[in-house]
Amino acid sequence: MLEKKKLNVKDISLIALFAAVMAVCAWLTFPVSPVPVTLQTFGVFLTLLLLGGRNGTFSILIYILLGLAGAPVFSGFKGGPSALLGPTGGYITGFIFIGLIFLLCEKLISDSLTAKTVSLLIGLAVCYVFGTLWFTFVFNGEEKVTFYSALSMCVLPFIIPDLLKLIAAVLLSKALKPVLSKSVR
Repeated sequence: MLEKKKLNVKDISLIALFAAVMAVCAWLTFPVSPVPVTLQTFGVFLTLLLLGGRNGTFSILIYILLGLAGAPVFSGFKGGPSALLGPTGGYITGFIFIGLIFLLCEKLISDSLTAKTVSLLIGLAVCYVFGTLWFTFVFNGEEKVTFYSALSMCVLPFIIPDLLKLIAAVLLSKALKPVLSKSVR
């Protein structure tokens, strides 16, 4: 049976800090296509790799709840329910799936970096599917957008940048993990 570990002050501080890191990452945009590339997924990947599945998922939830409450934490300094209910809100909500898949892999399969990286790839794929279904659902109220045309607009241009962000997050987490593992005195 798994023992439940309570959150301590360090855990809570890191959860809050990484919710802020995800917000800053969302604000950093690179206009490489009609839809700009952000570092938002990099922030999600790094959060999970450094905090682990449970605390990382808590951090993602707090980040999303901050945005839902109106804090301008999403790309383009957006926040509020309209940001989550809009066409790209499904991708933001999909970050929760990335966290849950990472947590399941960590607890049930393996705690190795390779397994974690594969779980992030699977989580990203689930996020893409959920976000694209959401995008198609929201856009079909105004104009017809097929799932495949939504994929070509909202996923295909982001696959390579997201893979590069994943590689960068893995490399940075390997360097930062020992620093975060030290206990605060």
